[in-house]
Amino acid sequence: MVCAPTLAFAEEHGRLFGLLPNYTTVDERPTPGAETATPPISNRQLFKLADLSSYDPAVFPFVAFKTALGAGGSDSAFGGRYATALADNAIANFMKIAIVPSLTNEDSRYFRSGEGGMFHRLAYAASRSVVTRTRTGGTTFNISKIGGNLAAAGLSNLYYSPADRTIAGTMSRWGTQMMWGTLSNELKEFWPDIRANLHRH
Repeated sequence: MVCAPTLAFAEEHGRLFGLLPNYTTVDERPTPGAETATPPISNRQLFKLADLSSYDPAVFPFVAFKTALGAGGSDSAFGGRYATALADNAIANFMKIAIVPSLTNEDSRYFRSGEGGMFHRLAYAASRSVVTRTRTGGTTFNISKIGGNLAAAGLSNLYYSPADRTIAGTMSRWGTQMMWGTLSNELKEFWPDIRANLHRH
């Protein structure tokens, strides 16, 4: 079972732009004197979040969009690149959301700030690509995202064409995963504000 705070947030705020899954976001408001208001997440729950984030029905058209932008390697056939991009997405999700965090005791969810000015929140959201939370509520270097994406990029050489099995190709895939992850953080941070403004009009 996925922990209640995560599901409560997803149910309250819905999908990002009404489409993209938002399972790994927590809208936390720490109580005075408490290091964190959110209960620690278990390894089993992290694997469930990785599964939901990888195979939610909305993921498939989104991966098709990424494929149209060039994801999935240099193969000219869209179908082959799409299958490769789906594999990239699932492997990266499991590595950074569940597998690496289960080894490092990190909490791979995104904890919204929701406070301060726009530039402060933009910087906070971007920083979560290199800083993350431990299971006890502290902060630490984000091995899960940086190392997990790097491991996924390396594993992808098992199924990419020989032309893409290069150091440059591997690092490009890693950089692209990091870029999408940072963009995702920004959307997760500001989506409730965007949604509230849309509902006012």
